[in-house]
Amino acid sequence: MNNSLREIILDLLLRIDGDSGFSHLLIDHEIKRNQVTERDAGLLTEIVYGTLQRKLTLDYYLKPYINSDKKMKPWVSMLLRMSVYQMAFLDKVPDHAIIHEAVEIAKQRGHKGIAALVNGVLRNIQRNGYPDTSTIDRPSTKISIETSHPEWLVERWIDMYGIDITKQMCEANLERKGTSVRIQPMKISREEAMRRLEELNFEVEESMFSSQGIVVNKGNILKTTLFKEGYVTVQDQSSMLVAEMLDPKSDMVVLDACSAPGGKVTHIAEKMNDQGKIHAYDLHAKKARSINDKAKTLNLTIIDAKQADARKLQDVHKDESFDRILVDAPCSGLGVIRGKPEIKYTKQESDIDNLAQIQFDILNEVAPLLKESGYLMYTTCTVDKVENNQVVNSFLESHPEYRIDQTFFDDLPSFLATGVGISDEGLQLFPHTHHTDGFFLTRFVKK
Repeated sequence: MNNSLREIILDLLLRIDGDSGFSHLLIDHEIKRNQVTERDAGLLTEIVYGTLQRKLTLDYYLKPYINSDKKMKPWVSMLLRMSVYQMAFLDKVPDHAIIHEAVEIAKQRGHKGIAALVNGVLRNIQRNGYPDTSTIDRPSTKISIETSHPEWLVERWIDMYGIDITKQMCEANLERKGTSVRIQPMKISREEAMRRLEELNFEVEESMFSSQGIVVNKGNILKTTLFKEGYVTVQDQSSMLVAEMLDPKSDMVVLDACSAPGGKVTHIAEKMNDQGKIHAYDLHAKKARSINDKAKTLNLTIIDAKQADARKLQDVHKDESFDRILVDAPCSGLGVIRGKPEIKYTKQESDIDNLAQIQFDILNEVAPLLKESGYLMYTTCTVDKVENNQVVNSFLESHPEYRIDQTFFDDLPSFLATGVGISDEGLQLFPHTHHTDGFFLTRFVKK
């Protein structure tokens, strides 16, 4: 790998770490801006994600080799982290090449003293190896260091789910997330889409979550005409389950209260055969516009996306206006750490309580807008019980006209209908059980 590519990687890591930018968006942007080749793009993505995902582990490995009295510049710390990540977790580049390139970058960015420090630390690690984690006694600390999740988060999950599920969840968050897509059924059948992908040497299988879903085990879907021309859209399987369980019919009037980036609302429109009306909202006008653009790409005409605060939708719509309502609530995102590893370092416990209040406020606001016997779906991409089970119970306590629809559990795909994720409040998907995002969903019905 050339030095300029390592410079791009270092800058990317510093930006994600410093600005709390979303890793996946920044990576895509930098690959395009620097015209990185496909081969190098794979390595760049691997090093950026890997270094982020294993940040706390890497710091544990580095600690014995660094003088804690001396304050290190952020770029030096990050250069050491990304170098140790490659040495410890990648086989592609030999250690001597990694060390040489790190020293060269240190010379260019700093001075001889910094270059000597980087060289010394990395050569010592190469010679003496990494500190052992098996000596850590406290289970939450051990899981925290080995899987690079902040200890407060590990302890929180242990309280909620026990040590075994927490450990499995944290380990799953270190794996690269697979890709799944949803066909546009008015343009192509699942069988035809799979046949075309297999002709391109893709490895694909049917999703069990949705009759429109395809799991892509090998191949870059973004490079295909199927994706570019709107025959398929990228969506996690857990998200596909939302429209399936909302069960919208043609000619219904539907509300999607928190709609961006638009995967679920376009799926709902497809389930309705593009007949009826969907009112979609997002807090940001730019995101609302992008939903309309997405609908155009998929040749869907019934979606009207606008900017609005979901906590003020009674100002826009009359009571009992909708047959179906989806609240895919803003949440901590603790179920999508695999794809956005920076989330685990930037979130705090206070954020979760604040978000739970917003989630409740949105449900409270849209509750009068549903017709009798209509469905209200509540979903999040988190595994936190305060945002999921607790919000559901608070809503039911303050809205006696609503109850959990018990047929929701009967309507789930059979492989999800029993097991660890089922509770009185709904279904919790974990990242380690079906290789999806961590995701919560439930369905209320108005009596």
